[in-house]
Amino acid sequence: MQSLTKRRLSAAGLDALLREATGVGCRLEEELTDGWFNTAYRVRLDDGRAAVVKLAPPAEAPVLRYERGIMSTEALVYRRLAGLADGTVPTPELLYRGDDFLAVSVLAGTPWDKAAEHLAPATDAALRRELGAITARLHTLTAEDGRYGYPAPEAELSAADWRTAFTAMVDALLADAVRWNTDLGVPAAAIRTLVAAGGRALDEVTEPKLVHFDLWPGNIFVDDRADAPRITGLIDHERAFWGDPAAELVSLGVGGDIGPDSDLVAGYRAAGGRLDFSPGLRRRLALYGLYLGLILVVECGPRGYDGDRTDWARRHLGERVAELRALG
Repeated sequence: MQSLTKRRLSAAGLDALLREATGVGCRLEEELTDGWFNTAYRVRLDDGRAAVVKLAPPAEAPVLRYERGIMSTEALVYRRLAGLADGTVPTPELLYRGDDFLAVSVLAGTPWDKAAEHLAPATDAALRRELGAITARLHTLTAEDGRYGYPAPEAELSAADWRTAFTAMVDALLADAVRWNTDLGVPAAAIRTLVAAGGRALDEVTEPKLVHFDLWPGNIFVDDRADAPRITGLIDHERAFWGDPAAELVSLGVGGDIGPDSDLVAGYRAAGGRLDFSPGLRRRLALYGLYLGLILVVECGPRGYDGDRTDWARRHLGERVAELRALG
Protein backbone atom coordinates (compact mmCIF):
# COMPACT_ATOMS: atom_id res chain seq x y z
CA MET A 1 0.00 0.00 0.00
CA GLN A 2 1.39 3.39 -1.01
CA SER A 3 1.40 6.09 1.66
CA LEU A 4 3.16 9.43 2.12
CA THR A 5 4.30 8.21 5.54
CA LYS A 6 6.51 5.48 4.08
CA ARG A 7 10.26 6.03 4.20
CA ARG A 8 12.36 4.01 1.79
CA LEU A 9 16.04 3.11 1.87
CA SER A 10 18.32 1.46 -0.65
CA ALA A 11 19.95 -1.87 0.19
CA ALA A 12 23.16 -0.01 1.03
CA GLY A 13 21.28 2.53 3.16
CA LEU A 14 19.48 -0.17 5.11
CA ASP A 15 22.73 -2.02 5.75
CA ALA A 16 24.41 1.19 6.92
CA LEU A 17 21.50 2.04 9.24
CA LEU A 18 21.61 -1.33 10.98
CA ARG A 19 25.40 -1.52 11.08
CA GLU A 20 25.75 1.90 12.69
CA ALA A 21 23.04 1.27 15.29
CA THR A 22 23.71 -2.36 16.17
CA GLY A 23 27.08 -3.38 14.75
CA VAL A 24 25.32 -5.97 12.58
CA GLY A 25 24.72 -5.36 8.89
CA CYS A 26 22.21 -6.98 6.56
CA ARG A 27 21.44 -8.03 3.02
CA LEU A 28 18.11 -6.83 1.62
CA GLU A 29 15.86 -9.64 0.37
CA GLU A 30 12.56 -7.88 -0.37
CA GLU A 31 10.27 -5.03 0.59
CA LEU A 32 7.09 -6.16 2.34
CA THR A 33 4.39 -4.06 0.74
CA ASP A 34 1.24 -4.98 2.68
CA GLY A 35 1.69 -2.35 5.40
CA TRP A 36 -0.17 0.98 5.38
CA PHE A 37 2.09 3.19 7.53
CA ASN A 38 5.66 2.00 8.11
CA THR A 39 8.04 0.64 5.51
CA ALA A 40 9.09 -2.97 6.14
CA TYR A 41 11.91 -5.00 4.63
CA ARG A 42 12.79 -8.65 4.93
CA VAL A 43 16.55 -8.93 5.35
CA ARG A 44 19.25 -11.48 6.11
CA LEU A 45 21.50 -10.34 8.96
CA ASP A 46 25.27 -10.82 8.80
CA ASP A 47 24.99 -13.69 11.29
CA GLY A 48 22.55 -15.54 9.03
CA ARG A 49 19.30 -14.78 10.85
CA ALA A 50 16.26 -13.72 8.84
CA ALA A 51 14.65 -10.53 10.13
CA VAL A 52 12.06 -7.90 9.32
CA VAL A 53 13.16 -4.28 9.64
CA LYS A 54 10.42 -1.67 10.12
CA LEU A 55 11.24 1.97 9.44
CA ALA A 56 9.38 4.82 11.10
CA PRO A 57 8.10 7.58 8.79
CA PRO A 58 10.55 10.37 7.92
CA ALA A 59 10.89 12.96 10.68
CA GLU A 60 9.24 15.60 8.47
CA ALA A 61 6.26 13.39 7.53
CA PRO A 62 2.96 14.58 9.00
CA VAL A 63 1.23 12.00 11.20
CA LEU A 64 -1.90 11.93 13.30
CA ARG A 65 -1.63 12.96 16.93
CA TYR A 66 -2.06 9.43 18.25
CA GLU A 67 0.66 8.19 15.88
CA ARG A 68 3.39 10.22 17.54
CA GLY A 69 5.91 7.86 19.10
CA ILE A 70 4.08 4.67 18.13
CA MET A 71 7.28 2.83 17.22
CA SER A 72 8.30 3.10 20.87
CA THR A 73 4.85 1.71 21.72
CA GLU A 74 5.54 -1.34 19.58
CA ALA A 75 8.88 -1.90 21.32
CA LEU A 76 7.11 -1.60 24.69
CA VAL A 77 4.57 -4.24 23.70
CA TYR A 78 7.29 -6.62 22.55
CA ARG A 79 9.03 -6.22 25.89
CA ARG A 80 5.84 -6.82 27.86
CA LEU A 81 4.89 -9.86 25.79
CA ALA A 82 8.35 -11.31 26.29
CA GLY A 83 7.64 -11.29 30.01
CA LEU A 84 4.67 -13.62 29.64
CA ALA A 85 5.04 -17.40 29.81
CA ASP A 86 6.76 -18.81 26.72
CA GLY A 87 4.37 -18.93 23.78
CA THR A 88 1.40 -17.54 25.70
CA VAL A 89 0.97 -14.79 23.11
CA PRO A 90 3.00 -15.81 20.03
CA THR A 91 4.74 -12.88 18.38
CA PRO A 92 8.08 -12.11 16.72
CA GLU A 93 11.11 -11.58 18.91
CA LEU A 94 12.39 -8.01 19.15
CA LEU A 95 16.00 -8.27 17.95
CA TYR A 96 17.09 -4.63 17.77
CA ARG A 97 15.55 -1.24 18.32
CA GLY A 98 16.89 2.10 17.12
CA ASP A 99 15.48 5.61 17.29
CA ASP A 100 13.66 5.15 13.99
CA PHE A 101 13.54 1.41 13.33
CA LEU A 102 12.79 -2.01 14.78
CA ALA A 103 14.23 -5.37 13.72
CA VAL A 104 12.21 -8.44 14.63
CA SER A 105 12.42 -12.14 13.91
CA VAL A 106 10.50 -13.69 11.00
CA LEU A 107 7.35 -15.64 11.81
CA ALA A 108 6.54 -19.02 10.32
CA GLY A 109 3.23 -19.30 8.52
CA THR A 110 1.10 -17.02 6.37
CA PRO A 111 -0.99 -13.92 7.11
CA TRP A 112 -4.55 -15.09 7.74
CA ASP A 113 -6.02 -12.89 5.01
CA LYS A 114 -3.89 -14.71 2.43
CA ALA A 115 -4.65 -18.17 3.84
CA ALA A 116 -8.38 -17.59 4.34
CA GLU A 117 -9.60 -18.61 0.90
CA HIS A 118 -8.45 -22.22 1.27
CA LEU A 119 -9.19 -22.77 4.98
CA ALA A 120 -11.80 -25.43 5.67
CA PRO A 121 -14.67 -24.20 7.88
CA ALA A 122 -13.62 -26.52 10.72
CA THR A 123 -10.03 -25.24 10.54
CA ASP A 124 -11.18 -21.63 10.53
CA ALA A 125 -13.40 -22.27 13.57
CA ALA A 126 -10.52 -23.90 15.48
CA LEU A 127 -8.22 -20.99 14.66
CA ARG A 128 -10.85 -18.47 15.77
CA ARG A 129 -11.13 -20.25 19.13
CA GLU A 130 -7.34 -20.20 19.48
CA LEU A 131 -7.28 -16.52 18.57
CA GLY A 132 -9.86 -15.83 21.29
CA ALA A 133 -7.66 -17.58 23.85
CA ILE A 134 -4.53 -15.69 22.74
CA THR A 135 -6.43 -12.40 22.94
CA ALA A 136 -7.57 -13.19 26.49
CA ARG A 137 -3.95 -13.80 27.50
CA LEU A 138 -2.90 -10.55 25.81
CA HIS A 139 -5.46 -8.77 27.96
CA THR A 140 -3.82 -9.95 31.17
CA LEU A 141 -1.22 -7.19 30.66
CA THR A 142 -2.05 -3.98 32.53
CA ALA A 143 -0.55 -0.49 32.49
CA GLU A 144 2.28 -0.27 35.00
CA ASP A 145 1.46 3.36 35.81
CA GLY A 146 -2.29 2.76 35.98
CA ARG A 147 -3.06 5.25 33.22
CA TYR A 148 -5.37 4.80 30.24
CA GLY A 149 -4.77 5.78 26.61
CA TYR A 150 -1.71 5.76 24.37
CA PRO A 151 1.57 4.99 26.16
CA ALA A 152 3.90 7.15 24.02
CA PRO A 153 4.48 10.44 25.87
CA GLU A 154 4.78 12.29 22.53
CA ALA A 155 1.07 11.74 21.87
CA GLU A 156 0.00 13.28 25.19
CA LEU A 157 -3.13 11.14 25.09
CA SER A 158 -3.40 9.43 28.47
CA ALA A 159 -5.50 10.00 31.58
CA ALA A 160 -6.30 8.54 34.98
CA ASP A 161 -9.69 7.19 33.84
CA TRP A 162 -10.99 5.62 30.62
CA ARG A 163 -13.77 8.12 29.89
CA THR A 164 -11.31 11.03 29.95
CA ALA A 165 -8.69 9.18 27.91
CA PHE A 166 -11.12 7.97 25.26
CA THR A 167 -12.73 11.40 24.93
CA ALA A 168 -9.25 12.93 24.44
CA MET A 169 -8.45 10.30 21.79
CA VAL A 170 -11.57 11.24 19.85
CA ASP A 171 -10.95 14.97 20.27
CA ALA A 172 -7.40 14.54 18.94
CA LEU A 173 -8.74 12.95 15.75
CA LEU A 174 -11.30 15.72 15.33
CA ALA A 175 -8.48 18.27 15.68
CA ASP A 176 -6.48 16.34 13.08
CA ALA A 177 -9.51 16.50 10.76
CA VAL A 178 -9.45 20.29 11.04
CA ARG A 179 -5.68 20.32 10.41
CA TRP A 180 -6.09 18.44 7.12
CA ASN A 181 -9.41 20.05 6.21
CA THR A 182 -11.02 16.60 6.21
CA ASP A 183 -14.67 16.20 5.24
CA LEU A 184 -15.96 13.68 7.78
CA GLY A 185 -19.41 13.55 6.26
CA VAL A 186 -20.72 14.00 9.83
CA PRO A 187 -20.55 17.16 11.99
CA ALA A 188 -17.80 17.00 14.60
CA ALA A 189 -20.29 18.27 17.19
CA ALA A 190 -22.50 15.24 16.56
CA ILE A 191 -19.56 12.90 17.20
CA ARG A 192 -18.71 14.67 20.44
CA THR A 193 -22.35 14.40 21.56
CA LEU A 194 -22.40 10.66 20.92
CA VAL A 195 -19.16 10.15 22.89
CA ALA A 196 -20.44 12.24 25.80
CA ALA A 197 -23.68 10.25 25.84
CA GLY A 198 -21.64 7.07 26.29
CA GLY A 199 -19.82 8.38 29.36
CA ARG A 200 -21.59 6.13 31.85
CA ALA A 201 -20.76 3.04 29.78
CA LEU A 202 -17.11 4.12 29.52
CA ASP A 203 -16.98 4.52 33.29
CA GLU A 204 -17.66 0.76 33.61
CA VAL A 205 -14.02 0.18 32.58
CA THR A 206 -11.97 0.16 35.78
CA GLU A 207 -8.58 -1.32 34.80
CA PRO A 208 -6.33 -0.33 31.86
CA LYS A 209 -5.63 -3.49 29.84
CA LEU A 210 -3.38 -3.78 26.79
CA VAL A 211 -5.48 -3.48 23.62
CA HIS A 212 -3.77 -4.23 20.29
CA PHE A 213 -6.61 -2.57 18.31
CA ASP A 214 -5.30 -3.75 14.92
CA LEU A 215 -5.98 -7.49 14.95
CA TRP A 216 -7.39 -7.73 11.45
CA PRO A 217 -6.41 -10.95 9.59
CA GLY A 218 -3.36 -9.41 7.90
CA ASN A 219 -1.71 -8.98 11.32
CA ILE A 220 -2.29 -12.59 12.39
CA PHE A 221 -0.03 -15.33 11.05
CA VAL A 222 -1.31 -18.90 10.79
CA ASP A 223 0.11 -22.31 9.98
CA ASP A 224 -2.88 -23.78 8.17
CA ARG A 225 -1.68 -27.34 7.71
CA ALA A 226 -4.65 -29.67 8.05
CA ASP A 227 -2.94 -31.92 10.60
CA ALA A 228 -2.08 -29.16 13.07
CA PRO A 229 -3.50 -25.70 12.25
CA ARG A 230 -2.31 -23.04 14.67
CA ILE A 231 -1.67 -19.33 15.05
CA THR A 232 2.05 -18.62 14.81
CA GLY A 233 2.03 -14.97 15.86
CA LEU A 234 0.56 -11.49 16.09
CA ILE A 235 2.40 -8.57 14.48
CA ASP A 236 2.23 -4.76 14.24
CA HIS A 237 1.62 -3.76 17.85
CA GLU A 238 2.31 -0.06 17.34
CA ARG A 239 -1.33 1.08 17.61
CA ALA A 240 -1.84 -0.51 21.01
CA PHE A 241 -3.27 1.46 23.92
CA TRP A 242 -4.24 0.87 27.55
CA GLY A 243 -7.98 0.68 27.90
CA ASP A 244 -11.08 -1.47 27.58
CA PRO A 245 -10.28 -5.00 26.37
CA ALA A 246 -13.68 -5.13 24.66
CA ALA A 247 -12.33 -2.62 22.13
CA GLU A 248 -10.32 -5.51 20.65
CA LEU A 249 -13.51 -6.91 19.15
CA VAL A 250 -13.68 -4.06 16.63
CA SER A 251 -10.69 -5.22 14.59
CA LEU A 252 -11.26 -8.90 15.39
CA GLY A 253 -14.67 -8.51 13.76
CA VAL A 254 -12.98 -7.91 10.39
CA GLY A 255 -11.99 -11.59 10.36
CA GLY A 256 -15.27 -13.19 11.44
CA ASP A 257 -18.09 -13.42 13.94
CA ILE A 258 -17.53 -11.74 17.32
CA GLY A 259 -20.98 -12.34 18.76
CA PRO A 260 -21.74 -13.96 22.14
CA ASP A 261 -21.99 -17.44 20.61
CA SER A 262 -18.98 -17.12 18.28
CA ASP A 263 -15.94 -19.38 18.26
CA LEU A 264 -13.75 -16.40 19.09
CA VAL A 265 -15.70 -15.46 22.20
CA ALA A 266 -15.84 -19.13 23.28
CA GLY A 267 -12.03 -19.30 23.10
CA TYR A 268 -11.71 -15.97 24.90
CA ARG A 269 -13.92 -17.08 27.79
CA ALA A 270 -12.30 -20.53 28.03
CA ALA A 271 -8.93 -18.81 28.57
CA GLY A 272 -10.30 -16.66 31.39
CA GLY A 273 -11.44 -13.56 29.48
CA ARG A 274 -14.71 -11.90 30.47
CA LEU A 275 -17.28 -10.53 28.01
CA ASP A 276 -20.84 -10.05 29.25
CA PHE A 277 -22.43 -8.33 26.20
CA SER A 278 -24.42 -6.11 28.53
CA PRO A 279 -26.07 -2.93 27.21
CA GLY A 280 -23.06 -0.98 28.49
CA LEU A 281 -20.61 -3.18 26.60
CA ARG A 282 -22.67 -2.96 23.41
CA ARG A 283 -22.65 0.82 23.63
CA ARG A 284 -18.90 0.84 24.19
CA LEU A 285 -18.39 -1.43 21.18
CA ALA A 286 -20.36 1.02 19.08
CA LEU A 287 -18.17 3.87 20.38
CA TYR A 288 -14.99 1.96 19.51
CA GLY A 289 -16.35 1.26 16.04
CA LEU A 290 -16.97 5.00 15.71
CA TYR A 291 -13.39 5.70 16.82
CA LEU A 292 -11.93 3.32 14.25
CA GLY A 293 -14.20 4.79 11.58
CA LEU A 294 -12.92 8.26 12.46
CA ILE A 295 -9.31 7.06 12.14
CA LEU A 296 -10.00 5.59 8.69
CA VAL A 297 -11.35 8.90 7.40
CA VAL A 298 -8.87 11.29 9.01
CA GLU A 299 -5.74 9.30 8.11
CA CYS A 300 -6.51 9.78 4.41
CA GLY A 301 -5.14 13.35 4.71
CA PRO A 302 -1.57 12.76 5.91
CA ARG A 303 -1.23 9.54 3.91
CA GLY A 304 -2.32 11.08 0.63
CA TYR A 305 -5.26 8.76 -0.03
CA ASP A 306 -8.11 9.95 -2.20
CA GLY A 307 -10.90 8.73 -4.47
CA ASP A 308 -12.51 5.39 -3.67
CA ARG A 309 -10.56 4.95 -0.43
CA THR A 310 -11.82 8.21 1.07
CA ASP A 311 -15.37 7.65 -0.12
CA TRP A 312 -15.45 4.19 1.45
CA ALA A 313 -14.00 5.46 4.74
CA ARG A 314 -16.57 8.26 4.93
CA ARG A 315 -19.43 5.83 4.30
CA HIS A 316 -18.04 3.49 6.97
CA LEU A 317 -17.93 6.31 9.52
CA GLY A 318 -21.49 7.31 8.66
CA GLU A 319 -22.66 3.75 9.32
CA ARG A 320 -20.96 3.74 12.73
CA VAL A 321 -22.65 7.02 13.64
CA ALA A 322 -26.02 5.60 12.60
CA GLU A 323 -25.36 2.49 14.69
CA LEU A 324 -24.71 4.58 17.80
CA ARG A 325 -27.75 6.77 17.22
CA ALA A 326 -29.90 3.64 16.91
CA LEU A 327 -28.92 2.69 20.46
CA GLY A 328 -30.75 5.80 21.67
